[in-house]
Amino acid sequence: MPRVLTAAAACVWVLLAGPANAQTSVSPLGGVWTLNRALSEMPPEMGFDVNWFPSPAGGQATGSSGASARGRRGSSGGGGGRTPAGSFPMPRESYEDAQRVQLLTGEARNPPARLMIVDTPATVTITNELGQSRALHPTGRDESIEIQGVPTIVTTKRDGDRLIVVYHVEQGRQVQYAYSRSASPAQLVVEVQFLERGNGDKAKRVYEPGVATDIAAASAAAAPSPAGTPAAPASGRPAADAFDARPGAELRGLKSLGILVEDVSAQAVSCGLNHDAIEAALSKRLTDGGFTVRRNSDEDTYVYVNVMTTTMPGGTCVSRYDAFLYTHATANLSYHEQPVLVQVSLMHRGGMGSSAPVGHAAAVSRGLENFIDLFATQIRDANR
Repeated sequence: MPRVLTAAAACVWVLLAGPANAQTSVSPLGGVWTLNRALSEMPPEMGFDVNWFPSPAGGQATGSSGASARGRRGSSGGGGGRTPAGSFPMPRESYEDAQRVQLLTGEARNPPARLMIVDTPATVTITNELGQSRALHPTGRDESIEIQGVPTIVTTKRDGDRLIVVYHVEQGRQVQYAYSRSASPAQLVVEVQFLERGNGDKAKRVYEPGVATDIAAASAAAAPSPAGTPAAPASGRPAADAFDARPGAELRGLKSLGILVEDVSAQAVSCGLNHDAIEAALSKRLTDGGFTVRRNSDEDTYVYVNVMTTTMPGGTCVSRYDAFLYTHATANLSYHEQPVLVQVSLMHRGGMGSSAPVGHAAAVSRGLENFIDLFATQIRDANR
């Protein structure tokens, strides 16, 4: 699994120079895209049916009596739910099968807020806002990739102007993504479907081009200066070989921060987590730390928060929670002739915790608040 890039390796998001429509001839899906939730259709409970019946292959089955399970939407597949007393047992699935079901269901329910796509005839590379990349080869043949360390077979092909990506979750179960691009309005449309016996839940995500000011800055940085002189940085300040090498220099002068908290899943809500409560608590910590705070903003420099929650068969809640401090800058890359706009991860802290539903939200919130306090302390120390 690729790791989130740090400030020392700052090229997570690359806005290619020039207008987006100039890329379409060589890069049909290429560009930086931001999710428009208002235009998207994202059922929070989408997933595979729980398979209550033994598989036709006649494999061994196991079941347990006790609390009845919901008939649908389990994110851990057939082997992760409980069988109501007196019903048919569920087929046994492997540990890796269960992991794939959980990971791919989680991805479908919680889509990336931002995508960078580099589309070439041989390879399509998709990177999310966490700096996690996936390289796919549209040959129509099966290939093995790793998703968070879990081997997964994926088939990628082009269907006209669409890119079709099929993840083979387990026998008889697939998750299909169809990527397409429209010119007017400029949008990236991602259609997701769970396929089981030819049918399954569907979702539609609509992405729009990256922030207009970012695109303008990238174009300005790439535009040649009069009389053949080197291009000036997007900030308007003259280029210079020297830079501020003092520890914490990247945090100096930072007084205003945006904050963007990703929506939480239905499983997170059942464990007591609440998006608005998390955003309010973290915004207050930043305000108390002396910062001007812009809520639900990913422009300029901002804090990005993501919480992924699942529930174990016994009811225990497990959450992975991360906080990032991001900014944007222009950079000269060794493999690119002109300056480009990049998204830089200045700081990152993450944790994981498990507990009963009662008190789980408070524990996750405390962890995130500690991360925010750490960010604020480091910024204050850099400005002394």
